[in-house]
This record gives sequence, C-alpha cells and structure tokens, in this order.
Amino acid sequence: MPRLTELSRSVAGKVVIVTGAGSGMGRATAHLFADEGASVAAIDQNRGPVERVAAEITDAGGKARAWACDVSDRAAVNRMVEDAASAFGGIDILVNNAGISSATPFEAETFDAAWARVLAVNLTGMTHTIRAALPYLRKSASPRIINIASTEGLGATAGNSPYTAAKHGVVGLTRSLALEFGKEGITVNCICPGPIRTGMTAPIPEEMKEKYARQRTALRRYGSPEEVAQMTLSFALPAASFLTGVAVPVDGGLTIRRA
Repeated sequence: MPRLTELSRSVAGKVVIVTGAGSGMGRATAHLFADEGASVAAIDQNRGPVERVAAEITDAGGKARAWACDVSDRAAVNRMVEDAASAFGGIDILVNNAGISSATPFEAETFDAAWARVLAVNLTGMTHTIRAALPYLRKSASPRIINIASTEGLGATAGNSPYTAAKHGVVGLTRSLALEFGKEGITVNCICPGPIRTGMTAPIPEEMKEKYARQRTALRRYGSPEEVAQMTLSFALPAASFLTGVAVPVDGGLTIRRA
C-alpha cells in the first residue's frame, strides 16, 4: 500500500552533532539518534566519558565518533566541527546540550568568575557551535538546530543568576536565530528541561527530590534524560519542517502548576 503522507519521521542517514554528550541528557540524545540510524558526532569537554559513549554506540552497531572540546573555545569548536563534517560527510542537525551549573549568590566573592564561566559555556558556546556548523547546515535538505535551555530560562531561582541569565539568553538566541535563518529553511528550536535525573541533580538527596517533585510538578516525579532526548529527536525530524522559534518545557508540568 503506498504512503499517503509526504514528510519523513526518520533521521536515518542524517549526521548530528551533540555537545555535552558525555553524560546525562547529552548521552541519552547521542544514544537515541544512533538508535534511529543517525551518525553521531559526540562532543564533550571530558575525553574519557565521551569516548565511552561513542564506544557504547559503535559496540551496539551504531555510528559515532568522539571529540573532546570545550565549547567556550571558539578555535577548538571550529576545528571540531570541521573534523566532524569531514568524518561523516556533512552536518544535518546540531544539538547544543553542553552546559554547566554554578549556584552562586550575587554578592559572593566568586560571582564574577561564575558569571563569566557559566555564560561562556551555556550561551556563548552555543554561538560558537552554530556559527561553525552553519556552512554545513546550509547544504542539508533538512537542517535543524536544537538548543537545550532549562525551565530557568522561563522563570528564576534565587542565588542562581548566572545560570538563569544564561538560560534566558538561550531562549532569546533561539527565537532571534529562528527569524534570521528562517528564509533558508533552517529551523531553530529550544527545549527547557525541568527536574531531570542527571549528574547535575545527583547530589540532591532522594527525599528532597521526591518532595520537590510532589510539590512542583503535575506528574509528581523527576524526568529521565531519555524523556528530554525524545523531544530533541522530534524537533530534528524532517517532518518538523514548519516548527521553529519555540521553547518547549519538558518538565512534568512544573511551569503550569500554581498550587
């Protein structure tokens, strides 16, 4: 029976760069794209973890290579993107997932250093990867940029202004670039994860996680990295061709709950 639809829901054969792929949501994203038939350029500032992720993918029959790269270093990003494009024959999808957290009160002595580093990685680093990947994305039949922000980009938490400001910046960058690149067919979207079980939240005691989830989320639980990765994949589908400039919370209903 012939298909009645025209738009593909497959990323098989596509090439994706995933930053921050050594753990958490980045690792889950790299695995998911590989499971769906994409070639994965797995990027992380820590060589050991990201090489293990690439090995896990290749051992399972997928296609992946690892690069150690600090996204705040523009020259290193340019080299990495060029190498990845050469290794896989182009770039179709860029997932900007790399990020760090630094809960630093505004008047702390360490504030200036925290502000500079968090914005360099969480926001400026995205501009480095996007600028480096653009020439290759422009050659793709279905170019996609997906930026990972946070529900901190939709609200705020006291004592965390560097992270909150950076994530608000990611949402703004996404919307601006969606307008700037729209005429070329490049979609730019953003995901705002809520409470997710990652290395960043691992130090929080389990009882505190459970209490927070009951009080703040509609689903009364923390999410898993794969639940974020699945939304990332949805944004990357060729079929998602008329979706751009949006920031979607993947937060178990945190942003809608008032009581």
